[in-house]
Amino acid sequence: MKEEYLNDCPEYLLSFLTNLTLIKDRAPRTEEAYYTDIRTFLRYIKIKNGLVPRDTDFKKIKIVDVDIKYIDSFTLSDAYDYLGYLKNIRNNSTATRARKSSALKQFFSFLYKKAHLISKDPLVDLELPRVKNKLPKYLSLDESLELLSNVNSSHQQRDFCILVLFLNCGMRLSELVGLDIKDYSRANHTLRLFGKGRKERIIYLNDACVQALEDYLKVRPNVPAEPNAIFLSRNNKRIDKRRVQQIVEENLEKSGLSNLGVSTHKLRHTAATLMYQHGNVDTLVLKNILGHKSIATTEIYTHLSDESMKKAADSSPLSKVTNQNKPVKPKSVKKDDE
Repeated sequence: MKEEYLNDCPEYLLSFLTNLTLIKDRAPRTEEAYYTDIRTFLRYIKIKNGLVPRDTDFKKIKIVDVDIKYIDSFTLSDAYDYLGYLKNIRNNSTATRARKSSALKQFFSFLYKKAHLISKDPLVDLELPRVKNKLPKYLSLDESLELLSNVNSSHQQRDFCILVLFLNCGMRLSELVGLDIKDYSRANHTLRLFGKGRKERIIYLNDACVQALEDYLKVRPNVPAEPNAIFLSRNNKRIDKRRVQQIVEENLEKSGLSNLGVSTHKLRHTAATLMYQHGNVDTLVLKNILGHKSIATTEIYTHLSDESMKKAADSSPLSKVTNQNKPVKPKSVKKDDE
C-alpha cells in the first residue's frame, strides 16, 4: 500500500482496502481507485458536518480523523444528496458517479457485514446512476493495415511487434508491458498473460505475431540487468506504459489516424472487433482470449456488429425514399334507408 494511504487513512478504510487486496485479490491499481473514491466521500463528510471551513481547498482536506460515527449515522437520503453534490459541485460524469456509488456501496457493506463497525447498511437499496452503453471506438480493417504499414522508428522491430500484438491478440496495456521472455513459448506459439488480479491465461499466436516477435527478439539487446522483460526501452529497462502509449500515438499520427480518438485500449477493442466481425469468432472463445470475467462484457462486440449492420442499411442510396403519392381515400357508399 502506498505511503500516502497510510498517512491519511482511517483504520476502518485501511481494513476495507486490506480486504480488497488480501481476500478479494484485487490489483494495486484497483485498490488505489477505491481509496480515491472513498477519500472523496470522506472529504464530503467533513464538509457536510462542518468539520472544515466550507472554503477549504477540497484536495487539501485530510480524512484520517473522520470518526466512524459519521459513517454510522449516514442515511440513504444522505447518499442521494452526495450524488447530487458529485454532479452539481464536483461536475462528475454519470459514469464517474456510478463508479463512486458502487465503491461506496461496497464500502458500507464491508463495514456492516464484515467489520461490524456500523449498526446498519443504509445503501442496500441505493440505485446507481444509469450509464448509457457506448460502443467502443476501434479501427477498421483498412485502418489497421494502414497503421501497420506506416511504422517507422529507430526501434522498428520493437514498435511493429507491439502494434501487431495489440491488433491481433487484444491484450491490455499492463499485460503487454509485463511480458517476460519465459512467457513466450516458441514450441507452442503461445503467450502467457497476467490480467486483472494477476489472473493467468494462455493465448495462441498467429503467424504474424510469431514472425514479429522473432524479428524483434533477434535485435533485442542482451542486457544482464534486465534479462526477463520482452520489451525494453531505449535505456534498456522494461518499457513502461507511458512509452508504449507514446509509440501508439506517434504511429497513429504517421498513419493519419490521430484524429479518431484511438488509444492503446482502443487497439484492444479493434482486435476483438476484427476477430468477431471478420473471423467469426464465437463470443465464448473471444471472452477467453480477452480475459473477460463475464460474457456480458464480451457481448458488447456483438452489439457493435449489429450497429455496423444498421449503418450499412442506412447507407443505402434508397434509404431515404418515401412514397410521395398520398393514399387515395375510399369513397363512402351511401346506404339506402331501410
